Amino acid sequence: MVKPKKSKYRNKKTKVGDLTFDSRAEAARFEELLILKESGVIRELELQPRFPVVINGKKVFEYRADFRYVMVDTGVVVIEDVKSPTTAKNPTYRVKKKVVEAVWDITITEYIP
Repeated sequence: MVKPKKSKYRNKKTKVGDLTFDSRAEAARFEELLILKESGVIRELELQPRFPVVINGKKVFEYRADFRYVMVDTGVVVIEDVKSPTTAKNPTYRVKKKVVEAVWDITITEYIP
């Protein structure tokens, strides 16, 4: 029998209704965002928005954030990634985040529970 592969950062896939999230923290943040949406604080909640990075006509990679939503009071679009303190310090993640922010002219907000 083959043992299931352990995740690199020991996160556990977690279900919320019919949706499966990569970690308990991401699932918990989704539930918080649902409450904010229902209370009218945010709108247009989107899961896993994708940001392809194309340089000189070639796709280099595709960045997938956890959430995108709009703050109702300001109209600001928030792109959010749930990160543990360990993954937030990962050098590969840091570089990808900077490249995506530069190419797309956006700011990625890290949510560290």
